[in-house]
Amino acid sequence: MTDQGLQFPKFYVTAPSPCPYLDGKTERKVFTELRGPDAPALNEALGRVGFRRSQSVVYRPACEGCSECVSVRVRAKDFNPSKSQRRVAKLNSDLKAEIRPPQITDEQYELLNAYLTTRHADGTMADMTIDEYRDMVETSPVPTVLIEYRRAIDNKLMAVALTDELSDGYSMIYSFFDTNEASRSLGTYLIMDHIKRAQAANHPFVYLGYWVKSSPKMSYKGRFRPLERLGQNGWYEISPDTPAE
Repeated sequence: MTDQGLQFPKFYVTAPSPCPYLDGKTERKVFTELRGPDAPALNEALGRVGFRRSQSVVYRPACEGCSECVSVRVRAKDFNPSKSQRRVAKLNSDLKAEIRPPQITDEQYELLNAYLTTRHADGTMADMTIDEYRDMVETSPVPTVLIEYRRAIDNKLMAVALTDELSDGYSMIYSFFDTNEASRSLGTYLIMDHIKRAQAANHPFVYLGYWVKSSPKMSYKGRFRPLERLGQNGWYEISPDTPAE
């Protein structure tokens, strides 16, 4: 995959809006559209400098006076699960995963709706309709898959991950799960499963999106080490001494 010869895209900036992670802050985003045969290469090139994909758009924070959002990725081949993460893997050993094309089902939407109601009732996605969910999943100009996680004993859908397939790993776009199974720590398990898949495919990275160290909603991302963050001079490893929260 190369970005040589890509046509430079036009970028736009959103109006300020309340920050979903830090109280009292506002956010702005710079974004551009992915379209045409160069979309996968452009998505990868911009992803390496901190952009994230949503449907056919890629964006990154452009907030005035704040740089708390940092792009992070797990260095998959060097990942060594902690004691608690190994316990999570064992708790979910009864799950089976299936890679599916990016096409929605009513069953997925029911799980998503329950997840949003329980975990993000005050969020911007709380009232997502099935058509909006369809747009999120099926409007992708880049290689994308859905991974369904089911309980083997009864085939119950427990979790879903929407994931972009990159030349250097996987980018976790969005995931949701059964919140009635809190003891499973399914959010942690999904990331661990993606790391395992990256290792099996000899991919170096799993991209986790943005990490806001001071936001409780984001603290879980800091628990996957070695973790790299994007700085002004490229990607570098976050010190093992840096606390997750």
